[in-house]
Amino acid sequence: MIAPQPSPHNFVPPARDWRDEMRATLALALPLAGANLLQMMVYSIDVVFVARLGQTALSASSLAVSVFGLLLWTLSGLVGAASPLIAAELGARRHAVREVRRTVRMALWLAVIAGAGGMGLCLLGERLMLATGQDPVVAGLAGDFLTLLMWAMIPSALATVLRNFVSTLGRAGIATGITFLALLVNALGNYMLVFGNWGAPELGLMGSALSSIITSVAMLVAYVAMIFADRGLRRYAVLGYVWRIDMVRLRALVRIGLPIALTILAEAGLFSGAAFLMGRLGPAELAGHTVALQVAALAFQVPFGVAQAATIRVGLGYGAQNHAWIALAARTSFLLGIGFMVLTAGAMWLFPRAILSIYVDVDAARNATMVAFAVQYLAIAAAFQLFDGAQAVLQGSLRGLQDTRMPMVIAIFGYWAAGFGAAIWLGFFTPWRGLGVWAGLLIGLAVVSALLGWRWAMRGRLGLLPAAV
Repeated sequence: MIAPQPSPHNFVPPARDWRDEMRATLALALPLAGANLLQMMVYSIDVVFVARLGQTALSASSLAVSVFGLLLWTLSGLVGAASPLIAAELGARRHAVREVRRTVRMALWLAVIAGAGGMGLCLLGERLMLATGQDPVVAGLAGDFLTLLMWAMIPSALATVLRNFVSTLGRAGIATGITFLALLVNALGNYMLVFGNWGAPELGLMGSALSSIITSVAMLVAYVAMIFADRGLRRYAVLGYVWRIDMVRLRALVRIGLPIALTILAEAGLFSGAAFLMGRLGPAELAGHTVALQVAALAFQVPFGVAQAATIRVGLGYGAQNHAWIALAARTSFLLGIGFMVLTAGAMWLFPRAILSIYVDVDAARNATMVAFAVQYLAIAAAFQLFDGAQAVLQGSLRGLQDTRMPMVIAIFGYWAAGFGAAIWLGFFTPWRGLGVWAGLLIGLAVVSALLGWRWAMRGRLGLLPAAV
């Protein structure tokens, strides 16, 4: 087979050696990890302002945002299928401009269609909360909050598509800059609309929802502006012929993206279910669990960025039909992800109280029980950091091979049959209680990472690799 001739505009050269690959992966992973961390801060801004409205408003906001966030995160997995497809098209070096434009166009279609479905689910928010036994007053406020917040769904999904596009084209720094802009816009919007500062109407809880809508639209507009301003991105004309439908490309996005979305739902469901289990053990256990999990989630944003970079780098090798490049890209990303998690695991093991002091006053007598639980849970979190980082990067690498269906099955089995099952048994049928629930999380992550590692090692025999050029 003769390799296609590279176009001077579309050609993405393979790494010459591991140093070259390390530089390329870091150039993607660092800004993506930075954008992930900033996105967490964007969500935290709402909590900071709404908390001043009182416990009822904060509870309603937390419930509503948890539903909205889960829907949006799942939706981001669905449209995230654009990333491995774009990478493969660039790696193949054949008519990349046209093919990338078609993929982005259909991903934008998918964002609107699926986003409309997510908005419909938001309208059922109050009923869902009442069905789960929430306080009627809180459920009513949360339902009203969701009814307004849902208008941020489609612009957020569209911005996610454009973020995947610019990142896969090697402009991941744009995502970091725009997410930082979103942080500023959301902070300003909450300051003005929640409390009526600077002549704005005082909207209270609804002001926070409106601020989130404004922030999502601002992110979308910023991505469009940057794409038009950047010559390398503008030449793809991703908003051209946006009315044309390409059913083949749309089906490819759904085929790859739907398993990713369900995988995200399975993992998010595991941790949401764990919070429910901890709540049955007691408020102190739940509070300790919440703080410890926040620490773990913050640390996870870096390997998550590495996993996103792995999808792109492996996808480039996949499109180029270069087995050596695929192996090198995955190995480099895996070492980066695990290396960082070794550092965070060591910090959690050696300095748990210092880390917890970022979130709570560890010396206050009223927090003593909660902190004691959180310190115990961080000891287990130190262990599952390694497995969490491993499964994330392995998932990202397999997505680069456009292999998402079996990893979805692995995730559902590992997180729910192994992880949640073990959490229930160890938490309620042994003396371990909260430690047992966290041990269940560890088991779930370990099982998933082991099975994904096996699948990656067997990629050749399983027919996951393209025909080599």
